[in-house]
Amino acid sequence: MKTSINTSADSTPKRVLRLAAIGAAGTLMSACAALPGMNMQALPALTTSTTGTTSEAAQPSAQVPIAEIDIPLIKQMRDAERGTASTASLLVAQPTPYVLGTGDVLNITVWDHPELAAAQLSVPQSAPRAADPVAGFVVDERGDLMFPYAGRVHVAGLRADEAQAALARSLTKSFVDPQVTLRVASYRAAQVYVDGEIHSPGPQSINDIPMGLYEAISRAGGFSPAADQSRMVLVRGGKSHAINLAQMLDRGQNPSDIVLKSGDVLRIPARDESGVFVMGEVNKPTTAMPMKNGRLTLADALAQAGSVSTTSSDPGHVYVVRDTLADVPKVFHLDARSPVSMILANQFDLQPRDVVYVDTNNLVRFSRVLSLLMPAINAGLTAGILTK
Repeated sequence: MKTSINTSADSTPKRVLRLAAIGAAGTLMSACAALPGMNMQALPALTTSTTGTTSEAAQPSAQVPIAEIDIPLIKQMRDAERGTASTASLLVAQPTPYVLGTGDVLNITVWDHPELAAAQLSVPQSAPRAADPVAGFVVDERGDLMFPYAGRVHVAGLRADEAQAALARSLTKSFVDPQVTLRVASYRAAQVYVDGEIHSPGPQSINDIPMGLYEAISRAGGFSPAADQSRMVLVRGGKSHAINLAQMLDRGQNPSDIVLKSGDVLRIPARDESGVFVMGEVNKPTTAMPMKNGRLTLADALAQAGSVSTTSSDPGHVYVVRDTLADVPKVFHLDARSPVSMILANQFDLQPRDVVYVDTNNLVRFSRVLSLLMPAINAGLTAGILTK
């Protein structure tokens, strides 16, 4: 009887240890059935209810469509891009001669009558401000020019040669066959505004040289290193027009054919406004920036993120998520296990705010499960030993 009691007492701790080990193993096996981490293939489609809340689709089998990145897809996307009408074509116009306007300063000479030149506006002796006009005759707010012996002459809307002829006709009342020379000393009537990633942002006056796109950028000091040349915006008449400089050059269009008009606003955004998020199993998760020409391929984004991790990534599951705010986002998949797939990655153009995600391999998933469960297993074994 004494021996059986001792055997029963000795078996109790062993039973506790056995149960703890079985429980830990069961927990481990059940956890392995659902490894932690993202699984793009199991992403359910999202729908928006009438109350404005987002919920999973009614049928659990509904999935967000995933398109394979292959040569036909890249060709289809490039054909669609070529077929898209560029708003820059709406801005192409023939340059027109400069016409005088309010604020312009004119330099006028009447030959054989030097006394008339003394009536010109003189430059102040103190340090002039940037807005101060140079010496000459200023076109007033009514578009008129006041000149001795000619009186008030309306010159707004006239070319320089037309204004010269109109002034000469007015001077015939006091002079016989007056010889008049008129030129614009300061162009102040028409301006465009260049803003953003440019070396000298601010207003640029339109003069007798047509203000083409290149001319405006050149007068503003040229692009800054952070400029995104593919997503420039020209605001005219309350409407915004997108200008892709790199695309225009690829299509053989001359950007100088875009003639700016008075009141136009040209903005050059920064490249960091069009970044792409690279996350998942990469060596350096980052926001990838487009190149200077505005392009950013999938290969460029992965390179900026230090490439995929050789120890934890699954190169066969590289995804690009697009239109994340849309009802049904677009998801693209690339099997990058072969180095040849980098040819496809180098031809797949990304768009601003895309998300590039590199999935985890199964071995790393399993390792992360163990790291999560080992504290619980050790606690169970410790409890069993203490009970013994």
